[in-house]
Amino acid sequence: MESPLPPLPPAENARRLLEQVGLELAFLDLAAIGGGKAGSTLPGLLGQLLPTAESAPEPIPGLIATALGWTARMPHAPPHEVAVVADRLAGWHEWMTEAVTAWDRGQSLPPVPPSLTAPDGHAAGGAPQPAVTPATNVPQPEPRRLVIDDPAGCQDVPVLPADSDPELVRLFCAESQDLLRDIEQGVLVLETTPGDPEMLATVFRAFHTFKGNAAVMKLVVLQRLAHDVESLLDAARRGARSLDRAAIDVILAAADVFGQFVAEIGQQVEGVNVGRTLSLPVPAILEAVAAVLATPATALTPPATAPTPAAPATPATSETTAPPVTAPPEAPRAFATTGTSSIRVDTHKLDGLIDLVGELVIAQSMVVQGTTSGRQTDEHLARALGRLRSITSDLQRTAMALRMIPVRGTFQKMTRLVRDTAVELGKDIRLVLDGEDTELDRTVIEQLGDPLVHMIRNAIDHGIEPPAAREAAGKPATGTIRLSAFHQGGFVVIRITDDGRGLDPTKIRSKALERGLIAADAGLDDREVLELIFAPGFSTAEQVTGLSGRGVGMDVVRRNIEGIRGKIEIESIPGAGTTFTIFMPLTLAIIEGLLVAVGDQRYVVPTLAVRESLRPLPGDVTTVQGRGELVNVRGKLVPLLRLGPHFGVTTRVADAASGIVVVVEAGQECRGLLVDDLLGKQEVVIKSLGETFAGRRGFAGAAILGDGRVGLILDTNALVRLKPAAAETAA
Repeated sequence: MESPLPPLPPAENARRLLEQVGLELAFLDLAAIGGGKAGSTLPGLLGQLLPTAESAPEPIPGLIATALGWTARMPHAPPHEVAVVADRLAGWHEWMTEAVTAWDRGQSLPPVPPSLTAPDGHAAGGAPQPAVTPATNVPQPEPRRLVIDDPAGCQDVPVLPADSDPELVRLFCAESQDLLRDIEQGVLVLETTPGDPEMLATVFRAFHTFKGNAAVMKLVVLQRLAHDVESLLDAARRGARSLDRAAIDVILAAADVFGQFVAEIGQQVEGVNVGRTLSLPVPAILEAVAAVLATPATALTPPATAPTPAAPATPATSETTAPPVTAPPEAPRAFATTGTSSIRVDTHKLDGLIDLVGELVIAQSMVVQGTTSGRQTDEHLARALGRLRSITSDLQRTAMALRMIPVRGTFQKMTRLVRDTAVELGKDIRLVLDGEDTELDRTVIEQLGDPLVHMIRNAIDHGIEPPAAREAAGKPATGTIRLSAFHQGGFVVIRITDDGRGLDPTKIRSKALERGLIAADAGLDDREVLELIFAPGFSTAEQVTGLSGRGVGMDVVRRNIEGIRGKIEIESIPGAGTTFTIFMPLTLAIIEGLLVAVGDQRYVVPTLAVRESLRPLPGDVTTVQGRGELVNVRGKLVPLLRLGPHFGVTTRVADAASGIVVVVEAGQECRGLLVDDLLGKQEVVIKSLGETFAGRRGFAGAAILGDGRVGLILDTNALVRLKPAAAETAA
């Protein structure tokens, strides 16, 4: 018979009971306290803890007894006193955990914070008190400005607990991303409508959930930070304090800290920089929260007993305004619940499904083409093949839809960017979002984020004028940036428009000449001049700032967009504003292309890059020394590239007038591709060329066609931008 396990040492037993107390505190719902419900579990745990800690040095037993008295009174206390007790208990738990650890190690106990020994009728731990209207003739102290980059206000925080479960950490990161998105968007809404009870409740619940998750993960620092910010939001919910600029700043700063931590723990759980600590401004934010709670708000809003419902915003459009703004627009209701449910799926599994569906589509096309290539087809077999084609097509659409997500998340991230950058530059800017439900492949959306950030920062910094300059020009003091998305011709169009000063072609030309980007005698029209902003090293900024002026950015924007088979166009009217239009494929897994023949080979030309196709007349093709062959397209000479000689393929067409010229474009540059014939337009599944052909320019991938042959997908950006010497051939 096995002997019973020895009892745990008192300090170890106390530590385990404290962990349970911490979990109870983390999930304590202040709104549900009453009727003895909330006070039953905590007093029971503390009642077990008290005899366990009898042998502990003072003041551990005394403070456990004090906490037991606090919890016993919670069910019968008014709401504002319950909040005070909850805040006290959070500080008590933090100190008690350190004290029990010191007891277990035979070390000196940490000093007792004054908040734990304050009289019961006073606030403890920075808990909010009922609102008091300050006397108008008494100057009120301003809360200390939050400085998060001061090393004195930071602390090194361990990120990945040594005994953490990797799957639990991944689940924590996934849920935290959703919570942080809700927090950030909700706080930005509250900045314009601080008394919105629904949004206050949403943000409060998000912080409350984050606090509970942090407690489960034993992330004590994040748990404390979430608790203090939750106290600030609870004060706003109860009408004890409105959310002014100081409160909004500190809440957003806390959200930024959470975001940094979640990103780091997500990397470490995957084996990157395991054990690295983060220097986070947690002490500075905690101090700022306490200062905000101790300072009367600049615009105190009493609790609304019957709030007047605001007019609903147009479903397709939402706006965010960087303060201060006159007549702020109605904020979006971004958190409405729906009747749908969802599950999380590993992206690798999803990609594997897409690949298999692509193979099925290819196999189906080969079967259909092979079966119908004879003279006769059995009627029953024909119907079955038609049914197979229909099912395969539906399956492909459904599988592709699994990869599609709305652009809403990416768009709404821009609201914070506009808010912070506008405040930094002292500008009033309103961001209008349109078409947030438009869906794109998740891979495309991931690649779209950085270009959008750069273009919107440019619009804020270069485009929108300061309020005084706008008023002097007869414009509203508040500038507007509109970010919209919509479908057009099988593609998704992203458009960024501002009503700022616009681009001046004369100034751009002058800067381009100064930097040696163009020759003095270059005959460029205004549209071609505007394209110069995409040249590497180009900038019109008069001085280098933290936002711009180094000439790095727009060339990267174009390169990133073209890297996902998109294109970008620009329009601008001096004094009226600028519009950038991005054309994106719906997905990177399937491409719609024009199938062309060159000799015995088949090539796929992406439809998005095709401007037009034509059969040139005799005499339309000429050769110019140093520029190679040119073809006359509607009165404009376009460089001509014969695909056959370029790829080393024997063609059936010697005279250009006997072939077909497909005019493709990249930006404002274009080139005519001479092919033997057009075979039609079709969607194909993209296959990688692999490492063997990784260095071969001119190809973006391959596709298996319906007859089982391989068709190479042309990289039109590379072909358009070939040097003239490389494109020269004998006519």
